[in-house]
Order: sequence, then C-alpha cells, then structure tokens
Amino acid sequence: MNHTEHQIATSVLVIGTGGAGLRAAIELAERGVDVLAVGKRPKSDAHTTLAAGGINAALATMDPDDSWQQHAADTLKESYLLADPETVRIVTENAARGIADLERYGMPFAREADGTISQRFFGAHTYRRTAFAGDYTGLEIQRTLVNRAAQLDIPILDTVYITRILVRDNVVFGAYGFDLGNGTRHVIHADAVILAAGGHTRIWRRTSSRRDENTGDSFRLAVLAGGRIRDAELVQFHPSGLIAPENAAGTLVSEAARGEGGVLRNVLGERFMSRYDPERRELSTRDRVALAAYTEIKEGRGTPAGGVWLDVSHLPRETIMRRLPRVYQTLLELQMLDITREPIEIAPTAHYSMGGVRVRPEDHGTDVDGLYAIGEAASGLHGANRLGGNSLIELLVYGRIVGEAVVRYSRDLAAQRRSSSATAEARGEVDELLAADGSENVRALQRTLRNTMTEHAGVVRDETGLRKGLSELDDLENRMTDVGVHPDIAGFQDLAHAFDLKASALAARATLDSALERRETRGCHNRSDYPELDESLRVNLVWSGPGQVEREGLPPIPDDIAALMGEVSTVGKLVE
Repeated sequence: MNHTEHQIATSVLVIGTGGAGLRAAIELAERGVDVLAVGKRPKSDAHTTLAAGGINAALATMDPDDSWQQHAADTLKESYLLADPETVRIVTENAARGIADLERYGMPFAREADGTISQRFFGAHTYRRTAFAGDYTGLEIQRTLVNRAAQLDIPILDTVYITRILVRDNVVFGAYGFDLGNGTRHVIHADAVILAAGGHTRIWRRTSSRRDENTGDSFRLAVLAGGRIRDAELVQFHPSGLIAPENAAGTLVSEAARGEGGVLRNVLGERFMSRYDPERRELSTRDRVALAAYTEIKEGRGTPAGGVWLDVSHLPRETIMRRLPRVYQTLLELQMLDITREPIEIAPTAHYSMGGVRVRPEDHGTDVDGLYAIGEAASGLHGANRLGGNSLIELLVYGRIVGEAVVRYSRDLAAQRRSSSATAEARGEVDELLAADGSENVRALQRTLRNTMTEHAGVVRDETGLRKGLSELDDLENRMTDVGVHPDIAGFQDLAHAFDLKASALAARATLDSALERRETRGCHNRSDYPELDESLRVNLVWSGPGQVEREGLPPIPDDIAALMGEVSTVGKLVE
C-alpha cells in the first residue's frame, strides 16, 4: 500500500499535549534534552482547559495551620484508603514547588490585597488550600504552559494520532502514528516515552469529556506495550452534568454552584439531599451527591428527561455574575437559559479516571523500561474518590519528577535497539484499518459501547449487570472486525475514530472485569449487591488483559499522617 512515512528521532517523546505532557516537556527542555510532544487535539484546547475549580497546595497563605502532612491526610481519607501513601506524600510535599513553577512561568493566580495567592475551600479539605484563577483555572494553566513551551521552542505536533508504542524485549524505542489531516505516517524513534494521554471517561454516554478525548488511548497504548492498568473500575461521576443539548450532554456545571449556595431538588420540589446527608446536604462529597441524584432519578423522582434540578436563582444576581461567570455563560450559550431566573437540569456524568496505568510512585515508571505515565493516564494518587483540586497539582509535580527521571534514564542508555517487526506490526494495523470496507459504522459502535457502559457500569453496579455488560462487549468486539473506514478529503478522522473505538473497548473490558472483582461499595464504586465496605478489599486491582485481575496490597499509612486523618467538616466550603 502506498503511503508516506516520516522518520523522526528525538531523545524523549511525550504523548499528549495537556498540562501533564507539557509540564514534562518543559522540564526536559529546561535541562537541555531533546523532546517532542505529540497530541491528537489542538494544544490550546487540551482537556486540562476544562478544569474549573482550582489547584491544591498547602501554602498556608490563608490558614497558617495548614501543612503538606494535613493535605496528605485529607487525600488519603477521601481516597477511602486506596491511594498509594508514597504517591500522596510526593504530590503534597512537592505541591508548593509546583505552584512556584507556574508563577515563574507567568500564571495569573487570584491574589489577596497583600499580594499573596488567594486560596479557597474545596470539598473535604481541612483548610483553604485551593489556588485558582476565577472559575477557569485549568484554562489559565494550559495557556501558561503553552506559552512557556513556545519560549523554549519545544516542537509540538498536535495533529498526530499515536497508534502504538514501539517496544523490543520490554524496552521502549519509540512510537508509530499518523497525521489526522493528510494521513502521513510517523515512525518516531525515542529513548523514552512519556504517556500523558488522559483517562477513559468518554466510554460513558454522559461525560464531561469532549467526543474525541479520554477514549482510553493511554490504557490501550500501555497494555499493548506490556504495561498494566490499576483500578480501572474507580471512575468518578461528577454530580452535575448538563442533559441538553444532546451534543453537549455531560458538560459540567461547576460544583462552585453548590458551594455558593445552590440547591438540589427533585421533580416533586423536594430538597432531596436532606435524605442522604442531612448535615452537609449539597456540600456533601462528590460520590455521595452523585449517588443521591442517581437514586432520585432511578426511583422515579427525576425530571421527564432523567435529571434533577440545580437552582441558584435565589442567590443575588451580583454573586452569580462574580462567582459563577462561566456557569452563567455556558447555560446562556448552550440552552439560552438565564440561571439567575431558572433552575438547571442536571444528572451525574462520568468525569475522572482515578485509576490508570500502573506506575511506581517514585518516578512513575511502568512495567516497561523507558515508558512512563503521568496525569490522568496514571494511577496511585486518588484511590476511590479524588479530592477536588488534586488533579491539576498532580500534573505539575509528576511532570517535573518524570522529566528529571527520564533525563537520567536517557543519559545512562548504552545503546538503543530497535525492532523492525514491531514497526511492521504497527504499520500493518493502520494499513488493515484503512483497507477495511465492512458494513459496521465506527461511530454507531462507539454509541453502542457507551450505552452498554452507562447501563451496566454507571454510578451503581451489580454482578448481573456487569456480566451482561461483558457479554454485550463480546458482541461489540465481534462487530468491530467488520468496520468500514473511509478517510476523505477533510482528513483522517474516520481512522482516528476506529482507533478510539479499539481503545475504548479495551478500557471498557478493564473496567467491567475490575468492577466485577471489587465486591464491595467504596467511594465512587457502588455495588448494590455488596453495599458494605469490605476491609479485605483495601487493595488495588491490577488488570493485565481480559479476565486477568490481580489484587495488590498497599503499604501502611505513616503514623504522623494517619494521626491527622479526622472527619472534615464541609460547612461553608466549595465542594471539590
């Protein structure tokens, strides 16, 4: 088959141009190492831009008693003890440095009158430790990192879809991919590969991810390279995603709306959170609010469209415009709805992959030499419920640490051995899909997969549903062998969707297999047939292929951190 194939050589390849990938690339460039960043989405519009609330670090600017140890304790408690204590220590202890890096790059944080960085309350934090920029913190972080990357002349190809990581004898030597515009193939040779390609929340029907992101690419790339997936079943459902319009279903309404005094009601007008968490009501934790809304809808007290109402219209108009500008704007744009007068119809939406590629805490290396994973692609920090604001700081801390580790790895590499058969296999996979002229439509199969996951592995799960999900997935994978792929003059999006579907099917299987094995209810993982927490399941579940799930114990929590793990009041705080 005739196609152009470009060979590129670089010391380090970063897959993904969101916050994690860019921060790692910046570290490498600042240390004088040759780095190339590639992504399948425009770098200015990476998923990081959607993070609204803020970024955590125990700076103690507002509450002098705060400490990284307390931040660690809050993170471990909220994780339902499934976070890795060492990963938690590294992130919380290095968080202030992560904020300082952003300041050095020119990040415009909100500040107090005396010039110190403002910090707000978020979810189950003991103290105010979330730094922010309005309700568009992620957008400002992404802009800041894109600008810094430009100053350093870091080459970024954000129209390249990576289909395989190239490995020989369990050692990485690069990656294979194609250009989304013209189909040009790329063989990229690299000493090390950093995987920063996000999570797998797009495999549900309602999700806060856009349609071509978080399709599970990191999972598939890592597993095919010889890596494993940890805690795939632990997916955070955000309590408030929009239902309409269809093409924007799942778009988040920031939890700041509840934090500022928004009220949740069912179709009968009842303020239903009183039933589920009478103390904290709307300010309860993310997993509980999502479960409450889900239960109301499931038991027939939802709206005709299958949602509940979130109402901020009783708040002063000035408060809404100052504290919730993005929510106001979004609803006006998407629904012509004025939130100062009318309630918003919402439902739980798949929001964050707390699991991901299994990595070592100290350097986020994987089971494959030279392959690292960071950001939402990795696992270890969040356990069964992520503390709001922790994901953005994780990107900065591990972006820097992995950058440092990769410099050492690349420098000590005596030689790099390649494998023409690995490259040929990657090339053949693309050739085969391009030649595919079957009757099945890739987009229709994606929708089928999302329906299966929503139906059988959503907010609440049980054995019967999960097994049904697996059998529907078997059928889907059979149908996938008969897809038709038809690139056109507008580009190779069709081919990209076919690879998205392959990734999503693998991520779905990892999720269903792991959810079946976790026979308990813990954090975001609700099993209606096992409603209690099971002490013996304080383990991570590691998936290495269909039906292969192993339990992995966790190290003990250090005594000084354990002593700080009390109940945290959420009175007057923004929820996560």
